[in-house]
Amino acid sequence: MNLPAKKAVVLLSGGLDSATVLAMARANGFETYALSFDYGQRHKVELDAARRIAVALGAKQHRILNFDLTQWGGSALTDNAIDVPVEGHEVATSHKATTSAIPVTYVPARNTIFLSLALAWAETLDAPNIFAGMNAVDYSGYPDCRPEYIAAFQSMARLATRAGVEAENEEASLTIHTPIIHMSKADIVREGAKLGVDYAMTVSCYQADADGRACGKCDSCRLRREGFLAAGIADPTRYAPRPA
Repeated sequence: MNLPAKKAVVLLSGGLDSATVLAMARANGFETYALSFDYGQRHKVELDAARRIAVALGAKQHRILNFDLTQWGGSALTDNAIDVPVEGHEVATSHKATTSAIPVTYVPARNTIFLSLALAWAETLDAPNIFAGMNAVDYSGYPDCRPEYIAAFQSMARLATRAGVEAENEEASLTIHTPIIHMSKADIVREGAKLGVDYAMTVSCYQADADGRACGKCDSCRLRREGFLAAGIADPTRYAPRPA
């Protein structure tokens, strides 16, 4: 007798972390439905990577939703008037030039929007599982990557959805899985390599060029580079040539 597959919606940006999470979900026996977003991000080339990864890692479906967060900006990733911070340059930590520790690459409410849309699709799929690649160790200091945020969103989702209200028990209720949230970047790289993730397909850079080549200077590039170095695994990242 064949049991129904466990279904899960997996947030897939096209970067290293989300590719690893997709591989982890598959390795744990989930039938995966990958969800990506074209929200006006500066590094839209990551969506090409997401398409490749979804196919390579056997996603049952892959959807890309379109909406425009450039309408109000507020982030270096959605507002061309705000520069992406790079190594060796002092920048304000927010577009209001406050002393906040939250960097200008934080996109206001992005993960709340992403998880809400994933929740809607999960309900229609009868999939009580959502996987997301938030990380609270080697990350840029975003408030919506913290474990307490994930726990709060899960509690809200169980209260606010038909699936949550009608669930027979907690195990059947909607669960937000963040399997790499307490892992270092090096540990994430090692786990993905063990699961066969081809990291050459991924794009992590905040300002990658049209060919997916990384700048090598932004915070995301730094974290990625240091992760491969600490993991003792060759970094397959393609970098754009730097001006002479």
